[in-house]
Amino acid sequence: MKDFRKLLVWEKAHHLTLAIYHVTAAFPSQETYGLTSQMRRAASSIPSNIAEGCGRDGDAELSRFCTIARGSASELEYQILLSRDLKLMPVDDYGATEQ
Repeated sequence: MKDFRKLLVWEKAHHLTLAIYHVTAAFPSQETYGLTSQMRRAASSIPSNIAEGCGRDGDAELSRFCTIARGSASELEYQILLSRDLKLMPVDDYGATEQ
């Protein structure tokens, strides 16, 4: 079993999740059960899957969960673009999510 907290990729994914929670807190209330919820779930899924993969047996399992995390990252990338284009996310916040 690997310690996910020692992985730089997990740390970056965790900080991204915190940024998404911060940014989506300013979204309109009508998005609470829509885009806000989707973005938060996709964001938190990234470090969650990395952590789960670390808790499994072997590198093959870790690789599988990292692939799932990568899918969630792609989903979140689109949702961030959509938020920007709908003008729900200020340009400054959009730039902060790219780090």
